[in-house]
Amino acid sequence: MHRMPKRGRWAATAVAAAVAASVVVLLILPQMGSRDKPPAESQAPGKPGEEAAELRGDSGASNGKPNAESPAGTNQTASTEPQAQQSLAQDIPSLHELFEEDFPIGAAIEPNQTNGPSSELLKKHVRWLVAENVMKPDAIQPSEGQFIWTNADRIVEFAKENNMQVRFHTLVWHTQVGAWFFQDAEGKPMVDETDPKRQEANKKLLLERLDTHVRTIVGRYKDEITSWDVVNEVIEPGVPDGMRASEWYKIAGTDYIETAFRAAREAGGPEAKLYINDYGTDNPVKRDLLFQLVKDLLEQGVPIDGVGHQTHIDIYGPSVDSIIASIRKFAELGLDNLVTELDMSIYAWNDRSDYGQDLPQDILNLQADRYGELFKAFRQNKDILSGVVFWGIADDHTWLHGFPVARTNAPLLFDRQHQPKPAFWAVVKAARSEL
Repeated sequence: MHRMPKRGRWAATAVAAAVAASVVVLLILPQMGSRDKPPAESQAPGKPGEEAAELRGDSGASNGKPNAESPAGTNQTASTEPQAQQSLAQDIPSLHELFEEDFPIGAAIEPNQTNGPSSELLKKHVRWLVAENVMKPDAIQPSEGQFIWTNADRIVEFAKENNMQVRFHTLVWHTQVGAWFFQDAEGKPMVDETDPKRQEANKKLLLERLDTHVRTIVGRYKDEITSWDVVNEVIEPGVPDGMRASEWYKIAGTDYIETAFRAAREAGGPEAKLYINDYGTDNPVKRDLLFQLVKDLLEQGVPIDGVGHQTHIDIYGPSVDSIIASIRKFAELGLDNLVTELDMSIYAWNDRSDYGQDLPQDILNLQADRYGELFKAFRQNKDILSGVVFWGIADDHTWLHGFPVARTNAPLLFDRQHQPKPAFWAVVKAARSEL
């Protein structure tokens, strides 16, 4: 038998190995590609692409591929790191149109969001706007008698141009308020005063300043704004009397609440809807403290029309039942209810970890389930719920990137590129479900 030279045998072996390796690569590559995003034609019924298409009412995703962030996905990792410029998803339902027969949908914004990609998202999906910061006391009246309207006016004008309504947030708060409110005629802190006569004079001065603040703002916007957060976050369950020990309360007791509501009614007229707003109203202890306060004020003739439930929640709690129970309790007083600052953190309250830019798909799916359950319950109680406002419109802009620690959060229905998340499709499904 003819023997091949050693060099020839080595070369033939190398060629054979290379051919074998090429075959293996060709066999493996398609499977590697399908692990992250299976082709549309290979998806079984109920997988992300198909369900999203069904909810949109079309036969497939806009680009012919499954939507990587549609509902009911597997435990894949969904990236929120910007891959392209933000753009409006045109081929999806409008939230405000979906809930038009139930209640208005709104969002909190900053003035710069009245231009650019955020403005397009807002125009498509909401009909109520709330100023996230620029209508708070220190933004409008940073020093006594100096009223600054530019940023607030910008939001009001944007709303008028786009057939939207504005909710005012907020006339009175214990933070983001000028220190001058709480200084006496000599510039000293009112809370440090110990003389009873001077304490009474300080209280009178503070309430006069508050009355002027409220009447000036409500008088300016009464024709454009009818829904007002008059007083914000006054309850604190951890203290004996249940009232937040703010400078307002230390100096004036609950009289500052009464003064604000009466001034708002007189300046805004009977058409103005006046709300007391707070977070954690799902907590039975805090809920009952707020309930008793509002009940007492109503009995004194204080013109409160409704309660704003902020509803800053997370994917683990509180229960939807506890949120609805609070809404129903205040309805017993004949009061209106609004969800005023809705967002849903992807972290539990005591969790200080950070997923970073790559968010686990199972976390996004859990968020979707919670949002779907919540909006179904909202619709079931639409007779006592007059509106739902998100605290933001998309995950590129949210206060939760910095609270309670600096990290990536994703609490809203649209991602950083303004594309719909699983939570969006869950809310769409809730809007279209039978009650």
